[in-house]
Amino acid sequence: MTTTEVVGGAVGYRPNRTLSLWTEIKRQGSRRRTQMALAFMVLLPLIILTAFQLDSNGGDDEGGGGGEFSRLSDLATSGGPNFTLFTLLVSAGFLLVVVVALFHGDTVASEASWGSLRYLLAMPVPRSRLLAIKLAVSLLYSLAAIVTLVVTALVAGTLRYGWSPLSAPIGGEIPAGTSLVRLAEIVGYLCITLLVVASLAFLLSVSTDAPLGAVGGAVLLQILSNILDQITALGNLRTVLPTHYADAWLGLLSSPMQTDDLVKGAIASLTYATVFFSLAWWRFLRKDVVS
Repeated sequence: MTTTEVVGGAVGYRPNRTLSLWTEIKRQGSRRRTQMALAFMVLLPLIILTAFQLDSNGGDDEGGGGGEFSRLSDLATSGGPNFTLFTLLVSAGFLLVVVVALFHGDTVASEASWGSLRYLLAMPVPRSRLLAIKLAVSLLYSLAAIVTLVVTALVAGTLRYGWSPLSAPIGGEIPAGTSLVRLAEIVGYLCITLLVVASLAFLLSVSTDAPLGAVGGAVLLQILSNILDQITALGNLRTVLPTHYADAWLGLLSSPMQTDDLVKGAIASLTYATVFFSLAWWRFLRKDVVS
């Protein structure tokens, strides 16, 4: 044994000092997909705002069609909190799913496809630390994207339509003073439900060298769950689907609040996320990344 070696590694080697969190944040922040995703979170509320403005300039449509979506559109133009709520309604079902799947499905699979994963592990970066840092940064950027969307919508909507009580699609109003708290609760629940997408995309990311396969697989399985949830013939079997309680956050807009489905949805989402993240760790710690 040389003087530069100790049992298990070289003198001065500290596994917890390899691949720092800040280094990975800068690496992922410099990537085009991260910049475009965050930029689109700013752009989407402005696009919706412009669409409403063009619609108001174009006059009213005859017949008053549009149903529920038309009523939600009318609420969106009544104040900043309502505009933010509408933005969440139109983006939670698909757009946010894609963004979260992108951040988590691309993170490890892209390193494998570029051939840089084996070099990261040869530095050497412990596999568990590599996964932990990758996951932490993916979660941070996903949260940043959601917060960016909400803040942009709230600021743009308030500047254009002013501030007013938060109105529920099913009727009733929430005092203006508690609107921000209620919106924060809605965002918190959406973040919990999106953990299912994040964990599934992360599991696929450590299982394949194709980033698009990991991202697309997570999105497609989410769509499949939504389709199956619409089949009433499945009965109570639908309650085990990860998307069954995706819209339970609407209960936060009722008076009094309906939290039963919120609790069930949170428990189901955390259970799925725990299973998928655990499988990702188990898979990656045993994966041959050099072949």
